[in-house]
Amino acid sequence: MLRSLLWSAGLMTLFTQSLAADAPRVATDIPPIHALVSDVMEGIATPDLVIRPGASPHGYAMRPSEAATLEKADVVIWVGDALTPWLHDTIATLNPDAPSVQLMDLPDTQNLPFREGVSFEHHDEEEGHDHHETADPHVWLDPKNAIVWLQTIAETLAAHDPENAARYQENAQRAQVEIIATQAQINAILEGKRTTPFIVFHDAYQHFETRFGLAAAGAISLADATPPSPARISEIQHVLQDLNVRCVFSEPQYNSGLVTTVISNSGARVAQLDPLGVDLPQGVGMYPNLLLQMAKTIATCLK
Repeated sequence: MLRSLLWSAGLMTLFTQSLAADAPRVATDIPPIHALVSDVMEGIATPDLVIRPGASPHGYAMRPSEAATLEKADVVIWVGDALTPWLHDTIATLNPDAPSVQLMDLPDTQNLPFREGVSFEHHDEEEGHDHHETADPHVWLDPKNAIVWLQTIAETLAAHDPENAARYQENAQRAQVEIIATQAQINAILEGKRTTPFIVFHDAYQHFETRFGLAAAGAISLADATPPSPARISEIQHVLQDLNVRCVFSEPQYNSGLVTTVISNSGARVAQLDPLGVDLPQGVGMYPNLLLQMAKTIATCLK
């Protein structure tokens, strides 16, 4: 009996190793995209993550090991130039022959325009940055985009690994169902909170706000995380007072001292909102947990 069990375990190990050996090496940019690719590759192989958890993707300096990850990749799946403008040239230099899937550029991705003013009113040029031709790069925070991307990821991987095509498709469909269920949970969590104004650290949440009907009143810094000017900080303080904002959200990637400055003498609460899921287990299943964590944080702070 023991010999039979050991034989079966050995066969399963060999089978798993064979699947992984045939699978493409996939490099991803940020943890949420790594999670979606991990969902599709579950049981076959594990993708690589270029930008370490806890770091801002907007202005990132790669380590040698991360550059090596890009260099060895068979496929690169990333958000796009608007989030990590430095990554395009890096891929072109290190691995010009690898297929590069920019998720923002997919035809069915729902893109939103870059918001510029403190209260999201349009300015032709905010603080010396002309962004009027740029889309908001935080597209992964709309779960409907993630559902679209899972299908594209499965098709991309199947093209490189036809033997596992059915498995990629099954995994993608299972992840899509889970995200749809998560949307329903989030709508229930946010019930009664949609008209309550709040302020975010940087304008990263437009896609989440739009999908779930939230009433963000302003952002301390722009969507590209450009440090705010004294004038912008002063303006956001006026917004906070005029709208009697209850909650201002900090982020683990950025200086919380700015939030302290903004809320001084206001009585507003502070909570940490994280669009990248720094403190969540990375990989399979992380994406819906990220959205749920954000929804619960918002709902709790807006009570």
